[in-house]
Amino acid sequence: MTTPERTTPSPRPHSPASPVVSVIDARRRDIGGFAVRRLLPFRLRRLVGPFVYFDEMGPVSFEPGSGLDVLPHPHIGLETVTYLYGGELLHRDSLGSRQLIRPGDVNWMTAGRGIVHSERTPPDVRAAGATLHGLQLWVALPPDAEETEPAFVHHPGATLPEVDRDGVRLRVLASSAYGATSPVKVRSPLFYVDVAMAAGSELPLPVEHEERAVYVVEGSIAAGAERSGPGSLLVFAPGGGVVLRAEAPARAVLIGGAPLERPPLIDWNFVSGSRERIERAKRDWKEGRFPRVPGDGIEFVPLPG
Repeated sequence: MTTPERTTPSPRPHSPASPVVSVIDARRRDIGGFAVRRLLPFRLRRLVGPFVYFDEMGPVSFEPGSGLDVLPHPHIGLETVTYLYGGELLHRDSLGSRQLIRPGDVNWMTAGRGIVHSERTPPDVRAAGATLHGLQLWVALPPDAEETEPAFVHHPGATLPEVDRDGVRLRVLASSAYGATSPVKVRSPLFYVDVAMAAGSELPLPVEHEERAVYVVEGSIAAGAERSGPGSLLVFAPGGGVVLRAEAPARAVLIGGAPLERPPLIDWNFVSGSRERIERAKRDWKEGRFPRVPGDGIEFVPLPG
């Protein structure tokens, strides 16, 4: 069953008591036998800063012998960001990358002119009965970088900076925020922060970015008069000061950045400012012109339709 969508009318009057301009509740989407909670893109809010896609995977427990199998599939014009709270995933791609991602790590893959990758529960973990909980976001590449060379970088959790402030622990996953800078390099102004808040703690959002949002993973968070639990993305008005308050112990992520001058087109796994480029990518995948994933080249996701 699909989770109902909810959003406030846009635009709506802003006030100090109501800094939230839209609330997006997760919708269930199947990604090949596995349901995720999808927040972006949404019919009334396609992106926040350069973030064009937002999925929460799990939390889920698999029976022994089963697990997640996202078969090889292509991308262009975007960067994928994978971050886990629990479980393990094995990433493979057409560059030859083979990387296990564990909780706290960041996998950052640049599709550029074209890449193919797969994500699966590792065989040893699968045999014992796997768990999985994490996020995958897509970041649209700037127009002048859409055709850049594909790349993949893994950042172990120990390399990501943490900040403690008044009952709040922050891990800066990408770019800079709260006086800390992640080793994850970005191509456009953005921020991405993992937040753990003690009950009653407060956290101001960064003011240097025009577009900002918070996704509640666990617990309950309030912003002005708006209160939200797990599975909701709160999008805030530009410019004003926003303070988050944890009404119970909470886990959340903060995202945002500069708005894109021209929102890109999104069609299946392809992101581009050009419809012709997307159609060419679809033909290339259908006709087998994308590179294969070494070690995972037999199965693949067919082009929809």
